[in-house]
Amino acid sequence: MKTNDYVKYMTQQFVKYIDTPRDERKERKEVRKETKTPVSQQWFGILPYGFRLWLKRKK
Repeated sequence: MKTNDYVKYMTQQFVKYIDTPRDERKERKEVRKETKTPVSQQWFGILPYGFRLWLKRKK
């Protein structure tokens, strides 16, 4: 990808972002936050989740 193509792409993304209404951007951000995976799973994968299930079952 040439520099000119990259600048063109970034400009298009910026204009697209600016053209969307502020409320819609805020709503998208909230939806992204809600669907975000927990940090423990994001950093360490399924192991913490499995360990947590194992501890719950043990009790």
